[in-house]
Amino acid sequence: MASIILLLALIVPIWSSVASAEDMPVGTIKTIKGAVYLERQGRSFTPSEGDKIFQKDLLKTGRDGAIGVTFKDNTVLSLGSNTKVVIKEFLFSPAEGKLSIVTRLVKGTVAYLTGMIAKISPEAVRFETPVGNAGIRGTKFVVIVEGNDSDS
Repeated sequence: MASIILLLALIVPIWSSVASAEDMPVGTIKTIKGAVYLERQGRSFTPSEGDKIFQKDLLKTGRDGAIGVTFKDNTVLSLGSNTKVVIKEFLFSPAEGKLSIVTRLVKGTVAYLTGMIAKISPEAVRFETPVGNAGIRGTKFVVIVEGNDSDS
C-alpha cells in the first residue's frame, strides 16, 4: 500500500505539470460594453470583466457590444460591434522558446496592440481573416472584415 501511495505521489505532480496549453488561461477580459458572448467547448455564455480567456475561445459582440482583452504577454485586443474572433493559439513561454499568437477575425472590427511575443519573435504573430493572413511586424493596427460569418 505504501508503494502505491509513493508511486501516486511521484506521478501526480508530473501529470499536473503536463497540462495542455489549451487548459491554461491566455488572457483576461478587461472591459465589456453591451452584448458580448464567449463560446468555449460548444457552450455559449455571457462573460464578465475579469474572466479568463483560453485557446480556442470564440469572442462575439452584438450590435451594441465591445470587449477588451489583455493577453499574458500584454497584447491587447479590442473588438467592436458585430465582431467574431477566435483565439486559435497562444504560447508564451520565452524561457523555453515557445512563442506564438494566432487569432482569426471572422467578421467585424478589431484593434490590435502587440505585446512581448511580437517584440521577441515577430514571426510568431499571425492574424487571420477570411481573405488572407497577416504577419504582424508593427505595434498596432485596426482590421475590418465585412460580410457574413459563415466561416467560423
